Amino acid sequence: MPRLILKCPYLKGGSKRASAHITNLVNYIANRDGVEKIRVENKDISPTLKQEELVSQIIKEFPNTKNLFEYEDYIENPTIENASEFIGIAIEQNVDKIGKRKNYVDYIANRPRVEKMGKHGLFTGGNDSLVLNRTANEVANHKGNIWTPIISLRREDATRLGYDNAERWHNMLSYYAIDIAEFLKIKLENFQWYAAFHNEGHHPHVHMICYSTDPKEGYLTKKGIEKMKSGFVKNIFGQELEGIYIEQSKRRDELKQESRKVLIKLITEMKNGTMQNSNIEEKLINLSDRLKFTNGKKQYGYLQPKLKAMVDEIVDELAKDEKISKAYALWYEMRNEVLYNYMGNLPVPLPLSQQKEFKSIKNMIIKEADNFNKGTITFEEVTDDNIDITDERIDKAIDDVFINDTGFIEIEGYTLDLVSEIEVNDDTTEDVYLKWSDEYKEAREFLFGTDDIVQDLERAFEMFVLEAKNGNALAMFDIGRMFADGLGREIDVSKAYEWYQKALAAFYKVEDKKPWKYTEYRIGKMQLQGLGTEESYEEAFYWFTLSAEQKYKFAEYSLGGLYYRGQGVEQSYIKAFNLYLRSAKQGFPYADFEVAKMYNDGVGTYKNEKESNKYFHSAFIGFEKLEKQSNDDKIQYRLGWMLQNGIGTEKDIERAKKYYEKSAKLGNFFACYSLAKLILAKENPTITEIKKAVEYLEQASTSGNQFAQYSLGKLYLNGKYVEKDIYKVVGLFELSSEQGNEYAAYQLGNLYLKGEDIHKDIPTAIKWLLISAEKGNQYAQYLLGKLYLMGEGVPKDKDAAIKWFTLSAEQGNEYAKFFLENMDKFKEVSVCLTVTRMFHHMSKTFEDSIPLKSSGVGLKIDSKLMRKLREKKAAQGHKRDEHEQDMKL
Repeated sequence: MPRLILKCPYLKGGSKRASAHITNLVNYIANRDGVEKIRVENKDISPTLKQEELVSQIIKEFPNTKNLFEYEDYIENPTIENASEFIGIAIEQNVDKIGKRKNYVDYIANRPRVEKMGKHGLFTGGNDSLVLNRTANEVANHKGNIWTPIISLRREDATRLGYDNAERWHNMLSYYAIDIAEFLKIKLENFQWYAAFHNEGHHPHVHMICYSTDPKEGYLTKKGIEKMKSGFVKNIFGQELEGIYIEQSKRRDELKQESRKVLIKLITEMKNGTMQNSNIEEKLINLSDRLKFTNGKKQYGYLQPKLKAMVDEIVDELAKDEKISKAYALWYEMRNEVLYNYMGNLPVPLPLSQQKEFKSIKNMIIKEADNFNKGTITFEEVTDDNIDITDERIDKAIDDVFINDTGFIEIEGYTLDLVSEIEVNDDTTEDVYLKWSDEYKEAREFLFGTDDIVQDLERAFEMFVLEAKNGNALAMFDIGRMFADGLGREIDVSKAYEWYQKALAAFYKVEDKKPWKYTEYRIGKMQLQGLGTEESYEEAFYWFTLSAEQKYKFAEYSLGGLYYRGQGVEQSYIKAFNLYLRSAKQGFPYADFEVAKMYNDGVGTYKNEKESNKYFHSAFIGFEKLEKQSNDDKIQYRLGWMLQNGIGTEKDIERAKKYYEKSAKLGNFFACYSLAKLILAKENPTITEIKKAVEYLEQASTSGNQFAQYSLGKLYLNGKYVEKDIYKVVGLFELSSEQGNEYAAYQLGNLYLKGEDIHKDIPTAIKWLLISAEKGNQYAQYLLGKLYLMGEGVPKDKDAAIKWFTLSAEQGNEYAKFFLENMDKFKEVSVCLTVTRMFHHMSKTFEDSIPLKSSGVGLKIDSKLMRKLREKKAAQGHKRDEHEQDMKL
């Protein structure tokens, strides 16, 4: 039995019909003959003879009452109580067939156990009370059809879900009435409805009266009743259905894992000659032969009946496999879990070939048979799952770049207690010097902008040039940075290097005159990053050590990084942790962050979640202070990342976006990428948001960010948010790949290999796949293995195939493992791969065909629904904004 019963009878306007053969029955029930008074001591005994006779008469006169909850209870446990419950509800639900409409209104409003909302139990939308006589006359005098839906629940469901009181039903029906009008084909402005809640012992229920003020309007189809019932189920049982959907997703994932195992086992049996269902290969070859002589579209709907029958046979042959049969049965079980809530009689299971949700399998079989006929080699194992994994790994790679960033800005000049230390002397007559002069500090304020000073990159550049001409090495460095990052001018790597070289020479000269920890630290940083010189970890280690020995916290932090990564020195996590800790204790948030990471991972120290959280929080607080002082894009990006991921602070996407936006304005391409990802992760981003996301990705791509180039290429390839443009795709993937992005190289290889969007070019495909595979991409390695095994575009090379399959299999690629284990067993690989593709598609189809969840009351209200609500309110004389703030949807 379903968990909710809906009946939708109707009364014909102007009709005085009444069934003469049930008049005595009505009088009998009205006089309560046969309705036994229930006493505690006899309610569980067998029903009386009069009750049994009356139950039989009701079933004869009203066969549909067999579908009532109460009848089910009576059949399972025939007692006086259950008989009385059934007799009462059966007559109540058929009052419309034997009484006047006016009496019906009065009956549902005043019958025993109706829950009253004032003087009676009748209610409608809004909070105004109804005058019963006026409403009854209105209904009685209506010339059109009047529908009288009855919605019944089990007592345990009503109590558990809160539908055991009139107020809850009033709220739900006020919301759902809009859809009921649609199902009844009644214009919203003409729709009238009333209802009353009857709090019966076993099965509480609601009576409704629905009609149109236009007597000619309204009709209800069988499909409409199904939709109405489905909507009631979703609104009432929404939270519980959510649990069912979660369980379905879990089962889907289990099914996918099981299907992979079945695939490999099945194909192995085929090639070993032990395949029990060998008809699949034969039927597939026969179909491919027949397709040779078929003109027109080679899709199921366009094929001749005989060819359709051949396709159906292949589908049903696939369904005979034990695991596929089990999967199909499981799919049906999950489907029925939802249907059971609002269907009394579940549909008879159909053969897989006749199930409309699996129609795509038929076209897939036709396509594979046609490909087999043409000798086309397919590469079926590249799935959406692979793409998802790729995106996850790219995001992880970005996080790694950020987390391991050593290029933080020179913020120490803003620490007041260091200014006097940095200003070695006031004599600026030297040809070079280091001085945080007022002019230099003002130039930096124009560079970054402050709360009081608007960012002015051109003014900043002019002031830096003046300071640099006077010999200030700090200004020389900042000019180099502006050319390198494209701040206020075109990116010019050559000029950036030239200015960095001048700055480094000036630092050396100042250090030679008077050694100082700050100068030593700055030299070390430029050696580490290869600014104005060749990158040298050894030189960086030397200069950082000199500075760190004087307990300079910035140098301690940087030296810790060298020990952590083993750059220029033997790797030592313990020494790295100790140096980070020394720096953190002096109040450096970057060091706090590293200490927190190492406590979190148990690297270089013991694992300690409490200490980790403490230092992450200290880092966040420290970064906030630095950002207010410096307005630096890298700190802003770091703060956005911590807020987005809930690291060191509460997760706050909106605050994260604000920091990302500030960082992006300063040209930080990681911030641009993150903003674009946040926008595109939305369920339904607006056109304006999509445009902004593309702008962010283009900004980051132009700045040379390989991840943004890859993501932008994916957008143009998928064509979901922007118009598909394969030329832009290829260009962006090439730019990203040239910077070492293995996923972009893999995508390029795949594009040229498939030849769907661009001209098929196996040599070019192999070129990009080799680039990707040599960087460790398991999917590229697998595809290369297949190409060398089959000799597609390259000479057959079993050793090369084994090499690439082995590398891919070591990373967990199950298809690569299968080929390694069965390489010598293949006689004709094409048929095998075609069947592999069929089974893989079958698993995917099961996944896609799982019923989707629907939202109910308390979830999101869309624009269409809001428009309907406003139309309804306007029709009832309400103002546009009246009570709108009180809607809790």
